[in-house]
This record gives sequence, C-alpha cells and structure tokens, in this order.
Amino acid sequence: MKDNHKKSKKNSSAADSSADNVDEYLQTLGNEEARERRYYSQEQPFSADEMTRLVNEERLNVLLAQSDAFLSSLNGELRDFDDEY
Repeated sequence: MKDNHKKSKKNSSAADSSADNVDEYLQTLGNEEARERRYYSQEQPFSADEMTRLVNEERLNVLLAQSDAFLSSLNGELRDFDDEY
C-alpha cells in the first residue's frame, strides 16, 4: 500500500513539474525579453575538450563531403536551368 502512495506522489510531482513548465512558458509568450532569457538559459557552452570528445570527426567529414557534393550538384542544376531559360 505504501508503494502505491509513493508512486502516486511521484507521478503527482512530475505532473506538477510539467504544469509549472507549461505555465512558465505561456507567461513568457508575450514577453520578448523573458522568452530570449529562457531560450539562452537552455544553451550549454562546450569546451574544446568536450567538443572533441562528443563529435565523431570521421562521421562529420563524411557528412561535410556529402553536403559539398550535393551543393555542387545543385549549383550545376541551377546553371543548366539558367542556360535553358
């Protein structure tokens, strides 16, 4: 019986927390300064060491190569389009 009470109390706390967050968000909607403060407070600066640890350099290089190839292809298509019209 005590376990159910603990679970219900825990769920209630989570619901209160969510409701508080929603209420806080709604209050900031009309206030540009408060909205910016809320947005920037969620940013977390990373040190160079953390970025090195977090970023998969090999995968990043593959993605950059793919994006370069895509942009080159798109550029060619746009040139062809300009030539046709």
